[in-house]
Amino acid sequence: MRLAEQEHKRTEKINGVLYNMSPAPNYRHGIISNNINKRISYGLENSLCLVFMGNLDFKYHLDKNDDYLCPDLMIICDRKQLKGSSYSGLPKFIAEILSPSTAKRDRTEKKDIYEKAGVSEYWIVSPQGSVEIYYLRDGNYILEQSYMLQNEQDEDEYNAETEICLREFPHITMTLGDIFAGLE
Repeated sequence: MRLAEQEHKRTEKINGVLYNMSPAPNYRHGIISNNINKRISYGLENSLCLVFMGNLDFKYHLDKNDDYLCPDLMIICDRKQLKGSSYSGLPKFIAEILSPSTAKRDRTEKKDIYEKAGVSEYWIVSPQGSVEIYYLRDGNYILEQSYMLQNEQDEDEYNAETEICLREFPHITMTLGDIFAGLE
């Protein structure tokens, strides 16, 4: 493997096991990440909080080990916990966009890790048009909202204009249509 390929290889470490996150997800994943990131970034202007899109490791057990995850989207507000390419504080929000190679881990292991770490809001977004929103209640994730995009205006189930807001940042809103814009 060439040096350039090694430098761009992304991994996650769960319970001491390294998981290869290569190859990169397909373009649909990137479009969705970017759509959500733009809405959040706009809403966080003039804030101490920052949104990161897949380029910051979340070290969730710094006191126990060196395990880390690479959330697709993460809002952090405690800048003192930023060190190099990682964050060891408590994110306010995490979203994972499903890929065939990571979907099971996003729905199970990573969801459990985020729950135990105390992340108050976790989204699982599928490029096929679904959004699941989990809120932390009494230490456990509860599926509070679940949507399947229906963007045909003449259909009874049309919901592309359904507005979603982030629980800890209620001024940050987006519609289902915003999340999946550009996938046609």
